[in-house]
Formats: sequence, C-alpha cells, structure tokens
Amino acid sequence: MSTVRGSCLCGDVAWEATGPLEFMSHCHCSRCRKTHGAAFATFIVCPAAAFRLVRGRERIERYESSPGLFRPFCGRCGSVVPDGEPRQGLVGVPAGPFDHDPGTRPLAHIFVPSKAPWFEIRGDLPCFDAYPPGFDAPVLADLPPRDPDGGHTRGSCLCGAVAYVVEGAPLRCWNCHCSRCRKARAAAYASNLFTAADGLRFRRGEDHLVTYKVPEARFFRQLFCRSCGSPRPRIDRERGFAIVPMGSLDADPGIRPERHIFAASKAPWYEIPDDLPQHAEYPPST
Repeated sequence: MSTVRGSCLCGDVAWEATGPLEFMSHCHCSRCRKTHGAAFATFIVCPAAAFRLVRGRERIERYESSPGLFRPFCGRCGSVVPDGEPRQGLVGVPAGPFDHDPGTRPLAHIFVPSKAPWFEIRGDLPCFDAYPPGFDAPVLADLPPRDPDGGHTRGSCLCGAVAYVVEGAPLRCWNCHCSRCRKARAAAYASNLFTAADGLRFRRGEDHLVTYKVPEARFFRQLFCRSCGSPRPRIDRERGFAIVPMGSLDADPGIRPERHIFAASKAPWYEIPDDLPQHAEYPPST
C-alpha cells in the first residue's frame, strides 16, 4: 500500500497518508472558496489510522468557521493543512499540497449551487447540491453577503476581519497551475485577477495581514489573514499591479479566466476540462 506525502508552502508542516484514499471531490461551498482563495477546494478523506502528521503541529493555527468545524492552516505561510483531527473516523486532506500523485482522481463536484459566478463547471463528473447521498455531515447555509461598496467589486476573508475593494479595471485573469500556487492555495490551481497597483484598496484589516515570501523566489509571496488563514490580495508596486485571489471575491468581477499558465506543472490528479489556451509556463508575450 503506497504512502502519499504532502507539505505546506514553507515546508514547516508535513504529513503522510497510507491508503486507502477515499472520495476525492471538488467543493464549491462559499467557506471553502474563501479559505483557499480558489474556484473550489479539492479534498480526499482517509481513515484516521492511515494519517500521520510528520512535523509542524506547533505551526498549525485553526479557525472555527462554523460550530465544531475547524479549518487548520500553517501560521507561517498560510497554506491550508490537515491537522489529523478525525470526524466520524476520517481525516480530510487537501489535495493541492500533495508532493506526488496520490493515485486517486476526483469523483464529483459538491455544493454546486454555491459555486463562484465567474467559474463554469465543465466535464462529466457528477454534480451534487450538497454532499452526495450517504455522506453524513451537516449542511451549512452560504456565507451572507458582505458590505457592498458603490458598485465596485469587493472581497473579504473567511472571518471578515480583512475586506478590500477592486476599484481599478481588471487587466487579466489567469489560472496558474505552478507548484507554488498549488501549495499556497492548497487547491488544484490558483485563479488570480490582476488590476493596477492603485486599483485595489483595503477597507479594513491590514493589521491582520501576514506575508510569507518564498526565499528562493524573486516575487512569489502569499498574504493571508492571521485569524482565519484566507489568502488576501497582494499589491506589487515593483511591477505595478495588484493580484487578487478570485476565491476571496464577494461579487462577480465581470471578467472570466482567460488562460491556464504553468500547465506543464499541473497536478497529476487534475485534468483541465475547458478549452482555454494553455501555456507550459508564462504566455510568450509576458
């Protein structure tokens, strides 16, 4: 029986699971989208006895997103991580931070009515309004709408401590499959909206922001809320634009993903189902 390993963006938290790995699914609920800053979150479950936290328990922070449901994340880099706490004898493990192919593939889309307005489900996987039949877990209502701002596209973190407004026109919207984005968002890929650096304004919570920079990277940073771990927008003054994790948006930005970048690095368990242009790394004109 093979062992699957995973780790967060900074590497401080690492884990392993020895099969069987069960029910890999894409979750579109509003809480998962906020937590990961992505179009959807992909999780597997495994028996509690098959999971082992290798290192980093002291790094793990936990946010109670609903009564009795805690969402763990690395306090240094913000990646969603498993903490090994079982529910009904099973441990949920995010698929994005896997270090190699887990050998299982997605079986369904769940909580489809809650999906992001800018994301279209493609492919032939079954879709469920909530959990599939036979999966015993409480179903929660979507997060309530948060404070509008004069028609501008707005966003916030899961706990609501950090909120922002996109006042500039969207420049582009890309899905990035690089390994850093997959680790940072703990998802199949990152969907990012770009606007001018002065086109993004924080409404509140800048004192809640934590920044982690990958040491060997020139630009790659992850900003996240210290309370709930949700990825936050980042203003890159050097290059003149702001990068917004689209899963954190509270409203439709009016733009849709235009291409897949770093497709050569995509997760082995994820097949791109749409016909958007794909680039092995950056587009040639970048």
